[in-house]
Formats: sequence, structure tokens, C-alpha cells
Amino acid sequence: MSETAAVPTAALRARAEIDLGALRANVRALRARAEGAAVMAVVKSDAYGHGAVPCARAALAAGASWLGTATVEEALALRAAGLPGRMLCWLWVPGGPWRQAVEADIDVSLSGLWALREVTDAARAAGRVARVQLKADTGLGRNGCQPADWAELVGEALRAEAEGLVRITGLWSHFACADEPGHPSITAQLDRFREMTAYAERQGVRPEVRHIANSPATLTLPETHFDLVRTGIALYGVSPSPEIGTPADFGLRPVMTLSASLALVKHVPGGHGVSYGHHYVTPGETTLGLVPVGYADGIPRHASGSGPVLVDGKWRTVAGRVAMDQFVVDLGGDEPPVGAEAVLFGPGDRGEPTAEDWAQACGTIAYEIVTRIGTRVPRVYVNASM
Repeated sequence: MSETAAVPTAALRARAEIDLGALRANVRALRARAEGAAVMAVVKSDAYGHGAVPCARAALAAGASWLGTATVEEALALRAAGLPGRMLCWLWVPGGPWRQAVEADIDVSLSGLWALREVTDAARAAGRVARVQLKADTGLGRNGCQPADWAELVGEALRAEAEGLVRITGLWSHFACADEPGHPSITAQLDRFREMTAYAERQGVRPEVRHIANSPATLTLPETHFDLVRTGIALYGVSPSPEIGTPADFGLRPVMTLSASLALVKHVPGGHGVSYGHHYVTPGETTLGLVPVGYADGIPRHASGSGPVLVDGKWRTVAGRVAMDQFVVDLGGDEPPVGAEAVLFGPGDRGEPTAEDWAQACGTIAYEIVTRIGTRVPRVYVNASM
């Protein structure tokens, strides 16, 4: 039998539908969880793959007080798009665009003396006061100032503040294991954070905000909220960890739905190899559906043989290897039309898989699933109006 008829209306090869109404509702839910602390909407990595500018605008409209990015380039792009208000970026290397950040009124994070010296030079050159936040390494072991070096950094920053070069706007840190309930490092880091902020305040630092809570801490550890919580993955309706709860448990809704249009439906005999390496061979006569997305679009190759897809009302599984631009599902004899929708993940309302289902299938975390969806997949924004 020949391939089935095509759907008469044109369809996108693939699309990532971004529900800005869900994002605004998530911000409101997180504000309620924050119990009086302000909310930072973290929109790094193009808002975890959702689109930084539209998501930042929606978050601010729903009551987020701050925006957060990893790199200064991300923050400057938001300013260039007209995003107002408080904004923090935290990942710097020597020679970075400090002056542009100072002139754009972006708060910059400092973890060492080299960064403080570069930003004070930039402040002199710009003739403006730089807004800086001092980051403490309370146990994560990545960025941040070690406790042994904290007194020196605080002292130098206060001297720069006395010279009118900087304003110390924040003291902050980051948890290592907040997504693992009861992990002993949580209490240890929180105690260390309190000690390091108390020391800085005794020396004369008057921060606008103190913050250590990421998404899991915002959702489950109210004692960590302080003045500001930094919400990243939760903003997009994805749970930081299945161990702490599902999105619905926290009143959150996934924002991204990833789908594609079937490019081919065909009958094949039993014993037919599928995709590179023939890691899947049809067990009997069946129909195959071609889904026109692959690892160049951000579909994990690790999903080969395991990734779930909703087609024609049923869960299917990636048959064989995920290729650069496409993968195959075994339709088991069903004959949906060419152009029919294949939903890789979404909120789960229609029985489709979620990003967490894909994470489980690939042995990774849901953060990676949504963030890696590439620019070749157009973002289609819905519910943009309040």
C-alpha cells in the first residue's frame, strides 16, 4: 500500500509552542510561595530555550521584580530590547564588557578581587557608580568567594564604595543540593551563608537583597527565601526534581509544547531495519512514521529507542537511532495522515509525554530537555496578552 494522504493544510515542520499565560501564572504561584521575598525571573540561555525577551516581559508583567542572566551578553541583549528594572548577571571572565554593563545599569556579580578591580576601572571610565553583588561560595565549589577570602573581598568592595565607584547591592550564594530533600549540605550552606552575610553587614555592607534560594529552595525551603528568590526552571513549569514533586504539586504548568508534523507514513514488512545501525528491526509488518526533527534540533541522541511521542492519540517510542534531522516511530499498523501532529512533550493535558518523561528516557534532567531545543525550531507564542 502506498503512503497515506497528506493533510491538506500546510503545517510547520516543527514548533515549540510557548504559553506565556502559563508563565505568568507560574510567576504568580512562585510569588505566593516566596512569602514576601521578591522574585527574580532567571532567563539565561534564552530563557531555558523558551525565548528570553518574550518570557522576560511576561515575567515582569506578572510581578517578577528582577531578571537574572548568566552572561553579560544576555543581560545587554535584554536591555537593548527595552527591558527595564533590576537585572543581575553573574558569569564573567577577565576583559569582559564591564563598562557596557555599568552604563546599562546592570548589577554584576563579583567572586574575586580581579573582578572588583575590573569593574571599578569601568566605573571610573564611565563616570558612573557600578552596582555590584558579592557572591559567597558556601559549599557549591563553583563560582563565589571562599570563606577564607571573604574578608578581603568585602573590605576592598567597601573601600571602592567609599570612593563612590561601586554600590554593594547584594550578597548571595547558590545551593548544591536543594533538589535533594534532607541533604546535609543544605543546612551547612545556609548556616555558612548567614555567617558570611552577617560578617559583611558588621563591616558596613547594606545590601538591598540577600539571596540563596534557587527553584527547589523556593518551592520547599521557606527558611532560605531571605529578600529575593531566584526562580529558573520552575518559572517554565518544570519541576527541579521529581523527588520534590511534580509541577502540579506546586501549582505550576509547563510552558513549552514541542511538536512536529509527520513527514512520511509508510508500510514496511517484518524484519525491516530502521535508521542507522539497524538497532531496531520491525517485529512484523507495520507502519512507520517519520518525525522530521533530530539532534540538530536538540532531540537527544540518547533518546534512541526510548523517547516517547504522542501520535494519533497513542504513545509511541523512537524506533532506532535519532539522526541529525529526523527519527522514526513504529505506528504498529496505524495510519495517521502525513502532516499529522507528533507531540514530543508538553503539559501532559492531552496524554502527551512531558519533559520529565523525556529526561527519564534519556537519563538526564528536564532542564536539559527544554534548554537544548535549537533555534531551527521556531518558537510560537500563545496567550501573549494579559
